[in-house]
Amino acid sequence: MADWSRQIPSGWEIRVKAVPGASRSRISGVLGDRLKVQVAAPPEDGKANKAVAQVLADWLGLSKSEVELVSGASQPAKVFRIPPRQELPPLP
Repeated sequence: MADWSRQIPSGWEIRVKAVPGASRSRISGVLGDRLKVQVAAPPEDGKANKAVAQVLADWLGLSKSEVELVSGASQPAKVFRIPPRQELPPLP
């Protein structure tokens, strides 16, 4: 299991380092114990958080509503929760 994810009874937690204002939205790799997610959205009014949730949802094959921000709403270091599944897919 990767350092940036952990299985919990209610699903998975994914630790993210969000980088808003990028040229495009994508998972750009791993940075320490976090998944680095770059998004084109600015860090205002929750736009970047929504964009990060969408990037994760696209990667995982989920709807955006199934990706829940549980901590770090106003910080680059965030934790998202997703529903239970056997394992996470390989990184793009």
